[in-house]
Amino acid sequence: MTLAFEAVFGIADAFRGIPMAGRTDSWILSDVAAAHHIPRDSSDLARFREIYLETLARELDAPHPSHLRKGVMPGVRALLDALAPRDDVYLALLTGNYEDAARLKLQHFDLWRYFACGAFGDNAPDRNGLLPRALAQVRACAGHDIAAEETVVIGDTPLDVACAAASGARSIAVATGGHGVDELRASGADVVFQDLSDLDAVIDAIGA
Repeated sequence: MTLAFEAVFGIADAFRGIPMAGRTDSWILSDVAAAHHIPRDSSDLARFREIYLETLARELDAPHPSHLRKGVMPGVRALLDALAPRDDVYLALLTGNYEDAARLKLQHFDLWRYFACGAFGDNAPDRNGLLPRALAQVRACAGHDIAAEETVVIGDTPLDVACAAASGARSIAVATGGHGVDELRASGADVVFQDLSDLDAVIDAIGA
């Protein structure tokens, strides 16, 4: 995002001080535009997304020093492999990323294939509105009418926990991002894990 913003607006390090974790891409872009006094109706803001996606694809494929490389977090793939074949569980993606950005990121790690549908941050400044959208997409693409209270949101920020609570869903918070176990617990998460490596415990917490 930083590289793309500089390419479009000529402003280096534009996102310094802009909160990003757990927010939607639309929300982040709105905040950085306001911080740099860019009008909300600027045509360059629409162009930013195109440049961002091009830059993201290039950066994902670029070699990086080992200390900057991040793979799939512990337990994620094993959990998806365990849940995907089950007919009493439906996996959907809920993310603040633009849909195309989410696809690029997850395809890079061979995770996109686990999710048939979901809700994305393309036009969602309010992350708390994403869960109803995700459930509507599940209904449309799979015919499953799932209530929010039957849903478990798994995320790594207090905003993910708040998103679940806003719609009456349960939340599992994972301390593999920038928020620790104590902070996530204080945010109201129903269950908190350091990571998802204890597959049986995670599945038990999901209630599956």
